[in-house]
Amino acid sequence: MLSIDQNPADSLVGRVQVLSEQLDGLSDVHARELAQELLSAVMILYGDGLQRIMSAIEDSGPVGVQICDALVADPAVGSLLLIHDLYPIDIETRVATALASVRPYMESHGGNVELVSLEDGVAHLKLEGSCSGCSASQATLELAIKQALDEHAPDLVGLEVEGVIEMAVGPEPTGFELPLAEVIPPKWVPLDGAKDISPGEFVAFDADGTPLVVANVAGTLLAYQDSCAACGAALHDGALDGRMLRCKECGMEFDLPRAGRAAGDGPLQLAPVPFLDGKVAV
Repeated sequence: MLSIDQNPADSLVGRVQVLSEQLDGLSDVHARELAQELLSAVMILYGDGLQRIMSAIEDSGPVGVQICDALVADPAVGSLLLIHDLYPIDIETRVATALASVRPYMESHGGNVELVSLEDGVAHLKLEGSCSGCSASQATLELAIKQALDEHAPDLVGLEVEGVIEMAVGPEPTGFELPLAEVIPPKWVPLDGAKDISPGEFVAFDADGTPLVVANVAGTLLAYQDSCAACGAALHDGALDGRMLRCKECGMEFDLPRAGRAAGDGPLQLAPVPFLDGKVAV
């Protein structure tokens, strides 16, 4: 029996995917075709009903606008509207909204992301500034951009990104294909007290088992993994001088607003962590 939690969209969509895979694997060809035809008929039936409901709401004036906004904001209803191509906000607007949500984080590291084009459901993005060609650009893509797109535009067919350099270590790259649920999604962890860090200070945090340091550089909060890119020592014992964080063990300095690049534009770089609204993506 299917249990419904506080977010039925997630559990129901996942259950439908599992059942669809089991249906495709039926050995009885006749039973499989009959079940698929039944599923298709039910989808058409519900789609027609949803279309009539949305048309009635749109025809009801200002009150209908409020109702429509509430329905779109509901995860379960929003998923159904997307499936039946009834979502009232076009995909390009939703992609732009997703990118706008992560832009403050990218700009805090001297970077940016722009939508170059959107063709046949494939979004073509370009990383700019310090994010372009950055050794941490793959992490930025996985931890910030992809998750924002998954939230706002899960109906994207694909994603192509200019300026990404894959991480040299870690698991094999998964590529940029959507849906994003195919990879292990990051989660946003709140950092209590991070917003209280004064300019010129930095504090160590444990974000659900991930050691981090968060620094306030001229009023902007920047988060990095608590590990020196040169010697591997913890950074929380180091010193922050303006925008430069110096490792206590090896003395190497890293420019925090430039995505943690080593002083003198050396090849080393810290591992930045997306930080938005008091939460980090790990």
